[in-house]
Amino acid sequence: MVIPTFNERENLPIVVSQLMQLPGLRVLVVDDGSPDGTGDVADGLAAQFRGRIDVLHRSGRGGLGSAYIEGMQRALKTDTDLVAQMDADLSHDVRYLPSMIAATATADLAIGSRYVPGGAVSNWPVNRRLLSRFANTYVRLVTGLRIKDATAGYRCWRREALLALPLSTLKSSGYSFQVEMAWEAVQRRLRVVEVPIVFVERAQGASKLNRSVILESALLPWRLRRRTLTVGKPDKARPTSSR
Repeated sequence: MVIPTFNERENLPIVVSQLMQLPGLRVLVVDDGSPDGTGDVADGLAAQFRGRIDVLHRSGRGGLGSAYIEGMQRALKTDTDLVAQMDADLSHDVRYLPSMIAATATADLAIGSRYVPGGAVSNWPVNRRLLSRFANTYVRLVTGLRIKDATAGYRCWRREALLALPLSTLKSSGYSFQVEMAWEAVQRRLRVVEVPIVFVERAQGASKLNRSVILESALLPWRLRRRTLTVGKPDKARPTSSR
């Protein structure tokens, strides 16, 4: 499990303690020099759960996308069969992870989806609900992707799937990284399944969403559309499904 962090010192111990209940699961925390001391908290957890938790310290805020890329690349150097990703803010419930892991028995990528039957959002204000719904509709209309929740950050990848992606060349730094990864997966005819989850708004800490992140997210689908015209339409790939 790769978990990027920036100022999540209160939430990280909670999510890690939950993850440690799952046998055979290892955690890599990628901290971008959090000024609140999240990196030190992560080091303490690594000492507590020796051999199951590792910490990658980065200097400054390199962005969500690059944090995931570095974390995934490090994970792929181990003997792991699956690489998962989740937020540290408790919005992604650990209880859904076993279902997502199980889904990779027949899929290359399992997405924890808010927008397939059985999925939902809890405690979000109306404006965030509308923004998220619009963002996913916008992505599907511009790129042709069939994935219902292409912006979702709760995912589980088969090792072979990540190795097939051009991780070192991806440019997205914010939440649009999730869309770019999904698009790259579909372009390569990887099998994608959406597993329903209930997404819960963070109880503490501040959202990382800002104007620059929104702008990048608005421009990315058009960049992907231009790539599609060159490479071929993504929906020629295997269709996505839900569980």
